Amino acid sequence: MELELVEANGLQFHVRDEGSGTPVILLHGFPDTGDLWRNQVPALVKNGFRTIVPDMRGRGISSKPPNVADYRLSTIVRDVTGILDALRIERAHVVGHDWSAGVAWLLAALVPERVDRLVAISVGAPGTGAKPSLEELQKGWYRLLFLFEGTAEELIQRDDWYLFRLFLAGAKDTDAYVKTLSEPGALTPALNWYRANLPVQAILGRTGGPRLPAVKANTLGIWSTGDLYLTEEAMTRSAQAIEGQWRYERFEGSHWVPLDQPDRLNRLLLEFLS
Repeated sequence: MELELVEANGLQFHVRDEGSGTPVILLHGFPDTGDLWRNQVPALVKNGFRTIVPDMRGRGISSKPPNVADYRLSTIVRDVTGILDALRIERAHVVGHDWSAGVAWLLAALVPERVDRLVAISVGAPGTGAKPSLEELQKGWYRLLFLFEGTAEELIQRDDWYLFRLFLAGAKDTDAYVKTLSEPGALTPALNWYRANLPVQAILGRTGGPRLPAVKANTLGIWSTGDLYLTEEAMTRSAQAIEGQWRYERFEGSHWVPLDQPDRLNRLLLEFLS
C-alpha cells in the first residue's frame, strides 16, 4: 500500500491509501493500528474501492498528543474529516471497529454529509439513553482500571504484560500489540482514549447531555458472540438511533471480527457498500 503522512487537525497521521473508486475509510480501535484491516483492503481494492486506513491519534506512528483531553471523541471526529479533506475526499463509506465504531457513529450523526454508508463493528450507537445492564458492567471491568493513570500502565506491563495478555484472551495479534505498546510513550496515549471518554459517570450511564441527531446513513451493525467486552444488546438497540436503513449481523468468534472471520466480513462489506 502507498504509505504517507497526512496533516489533519493539527497532527500528523500515518495513512495507508490504496486503490481507486469509491472511497472507504477504515478506522481501528484499541489496541490496534491500521494493520487490523490488512485482510479487508485487498478485497475492497480488487472490487473497485479506494481504501483509506489511518493509524488513529495516539497509535502506530501517528501523532501522540500528551493531554487526556486531546483524546475526546468529538476531537477525533475532526481527525477523520481532516484526513478526508487532506485527501480531497468529500464523502466516504465509513467502517469502524471498537473505539472507532464510536467515532464512526458520531461522524455519521454530526457530519452526515461526509458519510455515505456506515458499518459499526462491536460497539453500538452512543446516546441511546439506556442504563448499562449487569452484563455490560461485568464485561467493562477493565475500563475502571484504565482510568488510574500510572497505576494502569504499571499493572498492564508487569510480568511480561501478563494482565494485558490475559485480558486479550488469545487475540491473534497479541504479540504485535505488546510490541507497539512497549515503544516509548505509546501506552499512555492508547489508554487516554478511555480516560477522555469514559469517566465513572459514563461507565454507569449517568453522563446526561444532549441527545445526538439521528443517523441518516444506511447502517450495518456487526457483533460477535465471543466478544468479552461488549454486549449484543448495546448493538441491537442502535436501531433506535437510525433514520436510514438498519441491518444487523451476528458473527461467531471473538471481538476481533476483521481478523477472525475476514472472508465473511469481506463478503458482507462488498455487498453492503455496493
